Amino acid sequence: MQRSRNDVWVGLFVLAGAAAILFLALKSANLLTLSFDKSYAVVAKFDNIGGLKPRAAVKSAGVIVGRVADITFDDKSYQASVNLAMESRYVFPKDSSLKILTSGLLGEQYIGIEAGADEKNLAAGDVVKQTQSAVVLENLISQFLYSKAADSSSPSTTAPPAGTNEKK
Repeated sequence: MQRSRNDVWVGLFVLAGAAAILFLALKSANLLTLSFDKSYAVVAKFDNIGGLKPRAAVKSAGVIVGRVADITFDDKSYQASVNLAMESRYVFPKDSSLKILTSGLLGEQYIGIEAGADEKNLAAGDVVKQTQSAVVLENLISQFLYSKAADSSSPSTTAPPAGTNEKK
């Protein structure tokens, strides 16, 4: 009788530990967001969202003020439509701008919001007009290489090549 009672307590302790480890793993992987605060929905349209994923953070001044709720493709404007769930305790002017940023050089992507100066605030269902798409590292590298190739192929007119004598 005493042994089975101890076994039950040990089993409950192991289950509680496993649940805590699962909770921490989901929370650290940003797969679980527990927020009981009210939120309002805002839509933003981007030409290129890069690697932005649902549940990515929306930050202002480094503080998380919302999350990406859903990402869809708008087949009329050929843009990505990003639905944001903004926490209701944070309000931003209607002329605020959104940028897709990256944590570090190769970190996860998030949306940065810069407050505007309009007197009216964003409300549920509003569409943010001022957006800046994600910077794609591959595009930057190809532009850099293309500009270097163009610079090396154009002839230099400043000085004659070394070792040549110009006699007229």
